[in-house]
Amino acid sequence: MGSAIVVVDAANVVGSVPDGWWKDRWGATERLRDSLIPLVANGLPGFASGPLEVVLVVEGRVRDLPSVPGVRVVGAPGSGDDTIVSVVRDLRGRRCAVVTADRELRRRVTGLGAEVLGPHSVRG
Repeated sequence: MGSAIVVVDAANVVGSVPDGWWKDRWGATERLRDSLIPLVANGLPGFASGPLEVVLVVEGRVRDLPSVPGVRVVGAPGSGDDTIVSVVRDLRGRRCAVVTADRELRRRVTGLGAEVLGPHSVRG
């Protein structure tokens, strides 16, 4: 069955804190990606202990951000939300949490059996 998996909506999580991310979307998304690395071993409180698989879904100007050991980056060819739904659909049978505050996306992924956590669950 594999370890539990966390799918992170990069645009939504980066945009959840008004820290100037709009001046450097690439840098803000890169910092988010790197901050997720400890989740692999340590787990995510409120969801599951480690080890976890972590997927960061990126879109737009940052869709070419590379993966790093522990965090697989998936570039959305179009809608980030549609890509997240596709990733979750492919994970049926595995415990999965999607990190987002987007209400429509939350509805779509819970309909597929995923749990949902807010952006601050990974923003420290």
